[in-house]
Amino acid sequence: MAGPTTDVQARHRLPVRKLFAASAGNALEWFDWTVYATFSIYFAGAFFPSGNDTLALINTFGTYALAFFFRPLGGVLLGRFADVHGRKPAMILTIVVMAGGSVAIGVLPTFEQVGWLAPILLLLARVAQGLSLGGEVSNASAYLGEIAPPKRRGRYSSFFYISTGSAVLVATVLGFVLARTMDKAELTSYGWRIPFLLGGVLGIIGLWLRRSLAETELFEKNKAAAKRVERPLRTTLTQHPKAVGQLIGFTMLSTLCYYTFFSALTSFAVKTRGVSDVDAFLALSIATALFVLLQYPMGALADRAGRRPQLLVWAGVTALVIVPLSYLVRPGLGGVLVMFCVGLALYTAMTSLAPAIMSELFPTELRGLGIGAWYNLTVAVFGGTAPLVLSSLSAAGASVVFFWYVAVAAAIAFFVILRMPETKGSELR
Repeated sequence: MAGPTTDVQARHRLPVRKLFAASAGNALEWFDWTVYATFSIYFAGAFFPSGNDTLALINTFGTYALAFFFRPLGGVLLGRFADVHGRKPAMILTIVVMAGGSVAIGVLPTFEQVGWLAPILLLLARVAQGLSLGGEVSNASAYLGEIAPPKRRGRYSSFFYISTGSAVLVATVLGFVLARTMDKAELTSYGWRIPFLLGGVLGIIGLWLRRSLAETELFEKNKAAAKRVERPLRTTLTQHPKAVGQLIGFTMLSTLCYYTFFSALTSFAVKTRGVSDVDAFLALSIATALFVLLQYPMGALADRAGRRPQLLVWAGVTALVIVPLSYLVRPGLGGVLVMFCVGLALYTAMTSLAPAIMSELFPTELRGLGIGAWYNLTVAVFGGTAPLVLSSLSAAGASVVFFWYVAVAAAIAFFVILRMPETKGSELR
C-alpha cells in the first residue's frame, strides 16, 4: 500500500517552480499595464498640451483604451502562433515585447520637447503592449490549464492571478512609496518614469525564468491537428459557438471588475472624490494583498465544490453591492479601503479559476486562438474603455451611472453562468 500511496502523492505535488516560472512573465505584463493606469494622474500632462488637466487625463485614458483594441489582434496572431508553434515560444515573445514597450514609455520625450510626436510615440508603445498582452493572457492560461491534473486545475490556475495580483501590489506599493517620498512636482516631472524603467528590469528576470519551461504534452500531441485547422477563427464560431458566448458573457463582468478596481478607481477616488493619493494607494495595496492571499484557497475550493457555484456567488453578490459600495469612496482611508477589499475579495471567486474555466471551453488545437480572440475582444470593449467611461461620466457629474453599468453586467454574467455545465475534474478536450 505504501508504494501506490507515495506515487499518488508525488503525482499530485504542485510543481511550484514551473508554476512560478510560467506566471512570472504574466506578472511583468500586468505590472506594466497597471503602472500606466496607476501613474496616469502624474504623467497625463507630459504627453498632451498643458492647461486642462481633466482633458489631458481623458486623452491619456483614451490612449489606454485604444491600445486595448489591438489586444484581439494580438490574441489572434499570438494565439494561433502558440497553437501551431508552442506555448513556450509564444510566452517568451510576449514578455520581450511588453518589457520593450515599458522601457520605451519610461524614456519618451514630453509634449514640450517634441510636440505631437510625444503622444504618437506613447500610442505606438501602448499598441505594442496591447498586442503582447493579447497573446499573454490566452497563452499563459492555456499553459497552466494544460499542465494541470484535471482534479487540481483550479489550484494550478490560481497562480495566474497570484502573479497578477503580486505585480499589481508591487505597482501600487511603489506608487504609495513614491507618493510619500516625492512631492507632486517631482512625480510629475520625472518620478512617474521610475516604474516604467523598472518594468524593463523585471522583463529580463521574467525572460530568464520562462526559458526554463518545458512545452506542454497536450500541445505536443495536438500540434499536427492545429496545423490542419483552416480558418481557425471562423472555426471557433461555427463549431464552438456556445463556448464563445459563455466566454464573452463572464469575461464582460470579469474585465469590468479588474479595470474598475485596479485601474479606474484610483484616479476616480483622487480626482473626483477628493481621496488623497496616499490613502488611495494604501487602500489598494492592502486590498491587493488580500486578493493575492485568497487566490489559492479559492482555486482549491473550486476543485472541491465546483466552478459554477463559486462563479454564481461572485456575479450575484457583485450585482447587489457594487452601487452601494461606490458611495464609500470619499476622503479618508476607511471607506475606500472597504470598497477595494470587498470588491477584490469577491473577484477572487472568478480570478482563482479563470485559466481553468477558459481552457475547458476549447479543444487544444484552438485553445490559444479561441481564448485569445474572444477574451481580448471582450476586454477591449468593456475593460479598456472602463477608465475612460468612468472619467467622462465623473466629469459630467454622473459617476454613479458607471457603477450601475457594472451591476447590469454582473446580472448578465449571472444568467450566463447559470446555464453553463459544471466542469470540475473534467479532462481537457
